[in-house]
Amino acid sequence: MNNQSHTPPVCAINPEVLEIHGDKRIDNYYWLNNREDNEVLDYLTAENAYTKKVMEPTEVFQKSLFDEMIGRIKQDDASVPYFLNGYWYYTKYNEGQEYPVYCRKKESLTGEETILLDVNELAEGKDFCQLGGMSVSPDNRMIAYGVDFVSRRIYTIYFKDLTTGELLPQTIENTTGGATWAGDNKTLFYSTKDEQTLRSDKIHRYSLTNNDSKLVYFEPDETFYVHVNKTKSREYLVIASNSTLTSEYRVLKANDPEGEFKIFQQRIRGIEYGIAHFGEYWYVLTNWDAVNFRLMKTAINQTDKESWVEQIAHREDTLLEGIELFSDFLVLEERSRGLTHLRVRQLSTNEEHYIEMGEDAYTCGSGTNTEFDTQTLRFGYTSLTTPTTTFDYDMVSRERVVMKQQPVLGGYDKSLYTSERLYVSVRDGESVPISLVYKNGLEKNGEAPLLLYAYGSYGHSIDPYFSSIRLSLLDRGFVYAIAHIRGGEEMGRKWYDDGKLLKKKNTFFDFIDCGKYLIKNKYTSEKHLYAMGGSAGGLLMGAIINVEPKMWNGVVASVPFVDVVTTMLDETIPLTTGEFDEWGNPKDEEYYWYIKSYSPYDNVEAKEYPNLLVTTGLHDSQVQYWEPAKWVAKLRELKTDNNVLLLQTEMNFGHGGASGRFERIKEVALEYAFLLSLENIGA
Repeated sequence: MNNQSHTPPVCAINPEVLEIHGDKRIDNYYWLNNREDNEVLDYLTAENAYTKKVMEPTEVFQKSLFDEMIGRIKQDDASVPYFLNGYWYYTKYNEGQEYPVYCRKKESLTGEETILLDVNELAEGKDFCQLGGMSVSPDNRMIAYGVDFVSRRIYTIYFKDLTTGELLPQTIENTTGGATWAGDNKTLFYSTKDEQTLRSDKIHRYSLTNNDSKLVYFEPDETFYVHVNKTKSREYLVIASNSTLTSEYRVLKANDPEGEFKIFQQRIRGIEYGIAHFGEYWYVLTNWDAVNFRLMKTAINQTDKESWVEQIAHREDTLLEGIELFSDFLVLEERSRGLTHLRVRQLSTNEEHYIEMGEDAYTCGSGTNTEFDTQTLRFGYTSLTTPTTTFDYDMVSRERVVMKQQPVLGGYDKSLYTSERLYVSVRDGESVPISLVYKNGLEKNGEAPLLLYAYGSYGHSIDPYFSSIRLSLLDRGFVYAIAHIRGGEEMGRKWYDDGKLLKKKNTFFDFIDCGKYLIKNKYTSEKHLYAMGGSAGGLLMGAIINVEPKMWNGVVASVPFVDVVTTMLDETIPLTTGEFDEWGNPKDEEYYWYIKSYSPYDNVEAKEYPNLLVTTGLHDSQVQYWEPAKWVAKLRELKTDNNVLLLQTEMNFGHGGASGRFERIKEVALEYAFLLSLENIGA
């Protein structure tokens, strides 16, 4: 890979003055904010052509990597079936097909298979096809499903009669994709989006009989998003209004779709809660007077918080992330020391235990548990060396049965790889976990290439997980590491709070300090250290190369959120208003100056930067394509090095990339070829 013999595109400079709080910013590339402009499309196309030229020497290698990666995937695969309302449901993939097929069998797994939906048929002739949700009516005769053919996360709902196999003529446009049936089998509840901001702000009731919709709820607060679902008991419909910091729910008996939703607990800023129903009680998971959340219980008709009775107390060292209810068991999903745990309590005896996991770094969580009257818990488990495994666990005998382990074709041997869990003391004294994996025989002499990955925002934890695709790096000598930095929730809710708003820079410094630790301890060196992150993790990439540009030999920034100030000042852009509690509102001067001090686009300077591969999607609804496009243009203008700088825009896709299971691996093959070529590894 050599960019010296190719001339990169030159983006036209058209200065735009942006002024607020007495501060003027000159944005030379503001004009790229128009996906309908032919000049914009021409520029993106030229960047794609340049990327293709620079990466041309790796094309055979990319194809080899792609074949290698899909060669580990069992193509004719199926999920573990689960039982619901008289039917066994499962998803399968057929040999050579990109999309899943949704199936069921009545009463017995030996029964006749019925295909509910073949997404391959929906996707025929389409560049993109994403199923947004599929819901079966209570009488099992009808399905409603949402489909997005553009990659803007705007779905049209369709209806299919399962008794005849026919598609009904009725459709519902501009939805979030999911739909929830009432108990009468003819009424459906769904959410729609604001056409400009794409905020889900309305809940509608739709009559399949009359083919008409009625607005049930409108959320006026622009920082909140709404959706509708049904409780596990299938007795209640629930409208959820959520912002970053605050929750509010409305409930209605599923058999009374014409009734009025009742507020469960009125919103109070800073109080989050979630609800689950069983029998005569509601269970409430809340951060009310409990930073790491606690579990409450209340009678069915006494839902205000003054009536809640504590069941599981708050703990300073343990985050209570979720619950699974059964008739005689309560399963708690907890997190401590950066790891997830499953705690089982038998309600009739109050005896409890933790399920043993057996590895130092892993991920576990409750699976699909649709029934109450059972002593079997289905849960999932994975680690950096253990393929994703589904267990059925007897909560009385404590015996577990492997229902399925992700097959890895080609003879994967777990014993050939080593996983470690490290704890790094960063600059302010906090201890940040790192999970890493490498092939046996690593010499810690600083010569190994190492890819450091992180996200670090929204309280989203990046837990250790297995990837058969990642083996293509490990088998070529790479170390792969995940930095569990602040901004995620790996170490509890405070971990998240200490990595957002006016503490956001902790996220960046944690990542940099983790990289320095790995260099100091000879896992790698600056010549062989690489970084990768996407979306808000792409913001992380932009920030760390501004602060420590010479620490990294190469960086992959996927759909990066890099123009933070301008985006957060524009409330017409999707997501902006709902993000104020994450980043701060730059209309407030304190937040403006703080955000500006780290915003990657605003802090590009005339200096050397590492080799960079930047990816985006023209139809991205989460991070608009012009952010990475502007960033690359400004880097081209100012950087003083001859390192590789590539922008790849997927012209038919959005935030998540390609929709097909194999098509998206081509994107990974490009990223891996970029990294491996920087190490002069080409086979």
